[in-house]
Amino acid sequence: MKYAIVSDIHGNIEALEAILAVFEERGGVDAYYCLGDIVGYGAEPQACCDRVRELCAVTLLGNHDAAVAGRMDYSYYYDAARDALDWCRERLSEENIAWLKGLPYTHRLEGDIELSHGSPLQPEEYDYIFALEQAQEVARLKEDLASVTFIGHSHLTKVFALTADEALDVVAPKFSLRDGLRYIITVGSVGQPRDYDPRACAGFFDTETKEFEYIRVEYDVESQRQKIIDAGLAHNFGTRLLLGI
Repeated sequence: MKYAIVSDIHGNIEALEAILAVFEERGGVDAYYCLGDIVGYGAEPQACCDRVRELCAVTLLGNHDAAVAGRMDYSYYYDAARDALDWCRERLSEENIAWLKGLPYTHRLEGDIELSHGSPLQPEEYDYIFALEQAQEVARLKEDLASVTFIGHSHLTKVFALTADEALDVVAPKFSLRDGLRYIITVGSVGQPRDYDPRACAGFFDTETKEFEYIRVEYDVESQRQKIIDAGLAHNFGTRLLLGI
């Protein structure tokens, strides 16, 4: 089976359509999965929700989705992020709000594959995994850790290979999973990359060859940036798209 895995779209329909077009051109995708954060920051949460609902076999609840759907307190978020979530809530249909309210935190696929927005230890807490120490803690505390866990949340492209005793960085745009190791793979962000590469990013995984690949694609960043400004959202939400930060 060949899986396309998207995450952290954040209302950026230009980036989403661009990455989906690449998957369509490649062909052979058996299922699409979304790791959450469909809304927040970007100017088109409704369009992104509609597209993900139409396409993805499983969609998880990201923290921004949870906030908009009333499933978490976001009063501690900084002002611009909180205002963006309020703005999203006003523009989503009740049907999409109801859909977000029903999304799961995690999902286990056949083949010992787990999907989670953030750390799978306590997924409702939305903890990050972007350092070796965090990956080691997950391996130490989660007895049923899958052979491969795909996550989002940090908007980074971090990969950790886990032995019984340590976590190792994997730095490659494409690699094969090795037998005897467990992996935590952050698939990157479609709509708000923060790894200093402004191109939309998603993951592609072949369960037969156990090969994972990062898919990157340029898109019309200026169009989304202008939509953010026109919507009255914080200008930095659009500006950061130009730099991938």
